Amino acid sequence: MKRDDTVRVGMSNENVINASATAERLMRAYHIHCVAPDPDTLFRFLEAAHSANDRLKKSAGVEFIDIPEFIALKCLRNFFHHHDELRHVVRVVPTAGLPILTDLLFMCLAPRDLINEAIVQAPDRFRAQTQAACDFAFHWYGTTVNINPCLFNFVVHAYERLVEASIPISGDEADEYRRSYDFEAQAGQSHFVDGRISTTAGSLDDLLSEIMS
Repeated sequence: MKRDDTVRVGMSNENVINASATAERLMRAYHIHCVAPDPDTLFRFLEAAHSANDRLKKSAGVEFIDIPEFIALKCLRNFFHHHDELRHVVRVVPTAGLPILTDLLFMCLAPRDLINEAIVQAPDRFRAQTQAACDFAFHWYGTTVNINPCLFNFVVHAYERLVEASIPISGDEADEYRRSYDFEAQAGQSHFVDGRISTTAGSLDDLLSEIMS
């Protein structure tokens, strides 16, 4: 979509511009994380998603708070926002060269205990919802959790919600995502990743624990 597309009825020009800019920043943060992933790109994406939810709600009445993947990512964002010193425990690991089978090029791994602590620190009234979202959206392997499938699938939900709301999304990063999305649709392929991991080298839990050590 370009900036001159039909937008949601009742939105002022200022709100259209703000919503469009917010969507563009979200897609740019996602693109950067995809092409050159590291812990910094991961945490910048978490901040971008958190900010996008707030800004889009104000400017366009669009929010992500009912999406389990967003709830799970928000839990992590809030935890690391208050525990910046723990960011170093997250590992961004390419799958190439590892005895691993998966549909993703890299993993974002965190200790299970850290994810559980993040859930515990969610506000009481949201804790059950947060627990359910994390159980659903993250992939749990023994002492290790892979959060990357959650991130990828959240972006699908976010993109579809932006399109449904007729929010203009400009920028090379959004255009590239749109082409990929349209190609998958035309080919009858799912936009969502499976993200599950298997290995031909014995215990997957042991392998991931070794990677994390």
